Amino acid sequence: MTRLTRFSVAPLSGMTRQLAAVASARAAPDLVITGARVLSTYSERILPEREIWISGGRIAAVKPSGSYRGDAVRYDARGGIIGPGLVDPHIHIESAMVTASAYAEAALLNGTTTIFCDSHEIGNVMDVAGIEAMLEDARAAPLSIFLTVPSTVPATSPELETAGGDLTPDKIAGLFDRWPEAVALGEKMDFVPVTMGDERSHAILKAALQRGRPVSGHVYGRDFVAAYAASGITDTHEAIDRDIADDLLEAGIWIFLRGGPPTTAWHSLPEAIKTVTELGASTKRIAVCTDDRDADDLADFGLDFVVREAVRAGVKPETAWAMGSLHGATRFGQDGEIGGLGGGRRADLVLMNDELEPQSTWYGGALVVDGRRITPLLDAALSDRYRYPDAAYHTVHLPAALKLTPDLPAGPGILNAIRTELPGITLTHDRIAIEPANDWSTLFDRHGLCFVSVVERHGKSDGNVGHGVLSRFSLKRGAVASSVGHDAHNIIIAGTNEADMRLALAAVAETEGGIAVVADGVVKAHIALPIAGLLSDKRVPEVAEELRALKAAWAEAGCSIPFMGFNLIPLSVIPEIRITDRGLVTVPAMALVPLFEPD
Repeated sequence: MTRLTRFSVAPLSGMTRQLAAVASARAAPDLVITGARVLSTYSERILPEREIWISGGRIAAVKPSGSYRGDAVRYDARGGIIGPGLVDPHIHIESAMVTASAYAEAALLNGTTTIFCDSHEIGNVMDVAGIEAMLEDARAAPLSIFLTVPSTVPATSPELETAGGDLTPDKIAGLFDRWPEAVALGEKMDFVPVTMGDERSHAILKAALQRGRPVSGHVYGRDFVAAYAASGITDTHEAIDRDIADDLLEAGIWIFLRGGPPTTAWHSLPEAIKTVTELGASTKRIAVCTDDRDADDLADFGLDFVVREAVRAGVKPETAWAMGSLHGATRFGQDGEIGGLGGGRRADLVLMNDELEPQSTWYGGALVVDGRRITPLLDAALSDRYRYPDAAYHTVHLPAALKLTPDLPAGPGILNAIRTELPGITLTHDRIAIEPANDWSTLFDRHGLCFVSVVERHGKSDGNVGHGVLSRFSLKRGAVASSVGHDAHNIIIAGTNEADMRLALAAVAETEGGIAVVADGVVKAHIALPIAGLLSDKRVPEVAEELRALKAAWAEAGCSIPFMGFNLIPLSVIPEIRITDRGLVTVPAMALVPLFEPD
């Protein structure tokens, strides 16, 4: 892979003589890290009083302390624990709302040195061009970034939603053939079509399997596991509880356990880990991952946090760190390069305290974080970020006239509503019996509702707007809007009145994407996401500060689920009911239903 010169590490094939010379003390190492306790992910032990010899950005040897007596640059670990850099086997960079180059800052502060990302968000907006732009971005980043090629763009048929991209089997095959970083097929989200034998879904699976690439999955419901595994899927991050986690393991599927902010949908580890702690399953095919994090949550809920969550759930620390490093590397066939401190491996290292909290990080033997602060070397790299093509800054295309709210029902009948509740990943289909009313506000007051609309923003329709209502969303007044409406990434708006919904939409459109909170005709908070309507062009600390202001306004508005959960409301592959630009979609029936059914 191409890397910035300051962080480049030569392939092992060209370094074996040099590393052998250093390991046998016939040549001097570039760096000796002394006074360390070494966390071995191979034997799951902490080895006392060790030192690590590094040459050319790779580990030459791990020796007893004091073994090297020559002149060399030394770093005193002062009795801290050193382990391999963390390896995140499933993330979406776009969820952090920053570029790949910017994402590296938070990852390295958290001890993460390698990520496997699925860029289906930008693929849904910009097709192959967006994915390749993110790959160029990843190549410029001071971080090892691999791609799991997006497999489900769009997530459903054009009859159910309108997306900006359409990744056919041939396009996916082309990405595998052109990009060495493309090491697997990304999460196959259309699990119902897969299990029902859909021709296109299985043609995409074939494109990966013919090339020897592993296939990542995304599945809800124990009834689907057997057919899913039989279709060639060999990992998933959607094990939400003990029993489905156990089913997946026994079906030969790796599971990536997610931990995150406890009030979000990304915190299933405490339940799913019970396949180990209660049912006695081995951890050998279990890794931990983050999946989705916004830029604010990256600081406190990185992969290191997920590792510590596994410890709190009853896993021993050495095993938990292996689940966060070696296991993810092994799943993707990279354990000869990363995930452990064996000779010849990349010198991606983390110095941590006894609570497994990262203090310093080396990336390819270069010290990039020291004492919880980025070094000048890393700061220089982060200040020279990749610039996306101009087309990425022009992805919001709206017609002049849009109707954001539905017509008021003229008589009694049934309102098909979307009920939201924590953690927000699944949504309940509420069928509400209503009587005639003079206005929507009367109906809303009676039943605790608000509007929700999805506006097609890719310029591929005549201005499609899907109309619906939310139950228990608890929006007090005004409106909220986001261009990060998974997975087609149209603009989703919730509101109590059309005027504020229009203002929220205008705020998002003005910056070519973003998230806005509006009340009483005033924009209370707004974060601009001008790159594909998904990403900011700023560094993580700046975006995190903007997000804290947005979250405060979001809470003040009364929204019952976090904004990242709100962004999932159009994700039309997760039960029970969703809304897209085409209207309300029931899952797993994958059928459109009307907002109102008259008596």
